[in-house]
Amino acid sequence: MTEKRIGFVGTDGRTLLAALETSRSRSELYPGAYRGVVVKGTGAMEPFAQKMGWPVDFIRVPDNSANAYSGALIKAFEEETLDVALVMPEGLLFEGLVDRVTDAGFGDRIIGCAKTGVDYEADKIAGKRYCEKAGIPVAPAWAEVSARDYPAVLKTCLAYIHEFGGAVLKYPYSAGGKGARIMLNTWDVKEVYDGLLKDYQEAYTRGCGKKSPWPLLIEARMSGVEISFTILVDKHGHYQILPTAMDYPERFARPPGLDNPITGGMGSISPHPLESPALLSLADETIARPLIRLMAEQGALRPCVLYPGCFVSFDGNFNPTAIRVCEINIRPGEPEFQPVVKRLRNLGALVLAMADGTLDKVVPEVRSGQVSLCIALVTGPGGPKQQKGYPWSLTKGEVVAMDFDYFDKKKITVIPSAMDYAEGAFKSGGSRVAYLLANASVKAGQTVAQAAEPLRQKLLNAFDNGKIRVVPREDEHGNRLALRRDIGVHYHLAEALKSRG
Repeated sequence: MTEKRIGFVGTDGRTLLAALETSRSRSELYPGAYRGVVVKGTGAMEPFAQKMGWPVDFIRVPDNSANAYSGALIKAFEEETLDVALVMPEGLLFEGLVDRVTDAGFGDRIIGCAKTGVDYEADKIAGKRYCEKAGIPVAPAWAEVSARDYPAVLKTCLAYIHEFGGAVLKYPYSAGGKGARIMLNTWDVKEVYDGLLKDYQEAYTRGCGKKSPWPLLIEARMSGVEISFTILVDKHGHYQILPTAMDYPERFARPPGLDNPITGGMGSISPHPLESPALLSLADETIARPLIRLMAEQGALRPCVLYPGCFVSFDGNFNPTAIRVCEINIRPGEPEFQPVVKRLRNLGALVLAMADGTLDKVVPEVRSGQVSLCIALVTGPGGPKQQKGYPWSLTKGEVVAMDFDYFDKKKITVIPSAMDYAEGAFKSGGSRVAYLLANASVKAGQTVAQAAEPLRQKLLNAFDNGKIRVVPREDEHGNRLALRRDIGVHYHLAEALKSRG
């Protein structure tokens, strides 16, 4: 049987994990031999994979530009060392990576939106208009104003706070998941506004100039449960909706605010505690079908991953009653894609079907009796300049100490992310340094929450016992890493909500 080599393009944790699970998962329904390939990764990933003995290959890329990536991919396709590649980072899509590879004659082997489709994510205001054109529900009110027109911003925010209980300011362009700022009362408006301008003034000036308007999206705050859906699409418009995941985007386990920013994600779990066949059916009818139909009408349809972020409302029996889209992403979520991948047996077959146009014949083969948890280990406070830690100022370059045998014995997967390798040692690159992942089976007579809690404690114990540490310069016995301890508790919360007494 000929082995199919499937590349995952990017430099974060989902890239390595997707390649790893492509190689080592065994499908019962779609037999085949697949080899996962990381196209670039981070400095630590290749030596880490070698140390772990993981069946993953690497294609090196000299820098992070779309030009460098396209050169590496074209060469791999020409030399037949890669069959298909799925692009993970949205930035590479925005820069036209898919178009470059297509122009070289390999468009049928790369998965991702071309430039004609990037505005769904690259411009959140345009994304809102696309949703309205497709008939996809969005926030009950939204407005585009100039970020430099504070009176207009204030007027809109006060109106939304009065009518909807809150407002959200959104830098409308790529912001790594950190461009949304929530305000729940009048006193927050000026400080939230000033903070957003401080963070994005340089980006606005670079992208829009000093005299042109600076577009700012203001949304009415939406209530309900936040759920995102990963949708795989092929060139004919066939699609499959993957299992759901729940993200933990706030830095700390409390409501978002000035001292608790939305980050790139502190962890994720799969399935979402409120996933149901009815929820997936509503997402299919309300989002997937009309969005893909619009892409086809606009000439933007090609093999890609869609990842709409949504708020879902439920009735008293937890049947979903409505979905509203807050944004459309054109790539897998991070870290949401990681626990989803851990529950799939046939990622390789699905990726090939996306490229071949046969996604109507390959359905997700899900480990339905399993729950998966993913916890991000981020850089905590402290350092030579008293850094605040993730997502603010970061200490970098400190040694990562890890008990490899322990994690292997406990069946915990450690995925390096913002981590480098130098002088024979793994070193922290700041930000989200690594992820801890593990699955647990839901045994007969157990609830999902009963299976998830021991799994959650297993991951926390590994951290608490120092099995992975970033060693602080000032304390060789300390640990610079930090995490959120509530990843997974929502299984219990969901069961308590549904309890009748």
